[in-house]
Amino acid sequence: MKFLNLLDLLRTAGVAPTSFKIHCAKHDRDPPLTAFLAGTFKQWQERQTQKNFPCAHIVSLIHLHDDRWLFAGVWDVLGVQPRRNGASTWFEYSTREVGGLEHLAGRVVVKFKRTFRASYLRGERYAGALNVAEIRPSRLTLAEFPGYASVILPIDTLQHIIRQNIESWRAALKSVAGVYVITDRSDCKYYVGSASGAEGIWGRWKLYAERPDGGNKGLQKLLAEKGTPHATHFQFAILEICDPMMPPDAVIARENHWKQALCSRELGHNEN
Repeated sequence: MKFLNLLDLLRTAGVAPTSFKIHCAKHDRDPPLTAFLAGTFKQWQERQTQKNFPCAHIVSLIHLHDDRWLFAGVWDVLGVQPRRNGASTWFEYSTREVGGLEHLAGRVVVKFKRTFRASYLRGERYAGALNVAEIRPSRLTLAEFPGYASVILPIDTLQHIIRQNIESWRAALKSVAGVYVITDRSDCKYYVGSASGAEGIWGRWKLYAERPDGGNKGLQKLLAEKGTPHATHFQFAILEICDPMMPPDAVIARENHWKQALCSRELGHNEN
């Protein structure tokens, strides 16, 4: 069976990248697919630990599974600046998505068997191996609400859900009170909180989407020490749901139970 090549498909759309790198985006702790679904892949890709894009264009692929990759667009490389924060150094690129591919980004699934670890590939060498395995009928989007027990949300995904006011998530989270946990993925320390009232968990998490510390002293202290960008490590999950008619004191009692169970006062970010 003969596959259509990705670059041939791009040319039919009027885009012919020159002097380009193929970015095979994959990161277990900071998944690029999460950033893509949240609408922040541009920023995710622009922060690099090395000067990985000495080229005019980037053809971006995001790993899905096995030898399948999601086409995430073609980007003009406009410039790069070194950045430093204490002992940390990185390179921040300025990029612009090439227009005319809106009907393909997030829809085209590429078959590419990568038998090595390198993620930044010379276009002229590997472009011929990028074959179109599927063109999805619609752009890959954030899944519908998966159920309370399955909620695990990096903060950028939470912000996207709140910003887009996604109905299935809003309806589910607004209808319950409960206890939640915020995990700092950089060191696996916990913050346990609870939500009650008219808007339930939705109303509480909406505050975190707007202000990552949520007004909590422990998280305020953390972000004051490490800087607001550290909030990108925050991940949200639900520990227990409660009837929205449960008295607030009863919800707080369940919050205290989980603080004790997870040692979030002694080892985490709870200060009460």
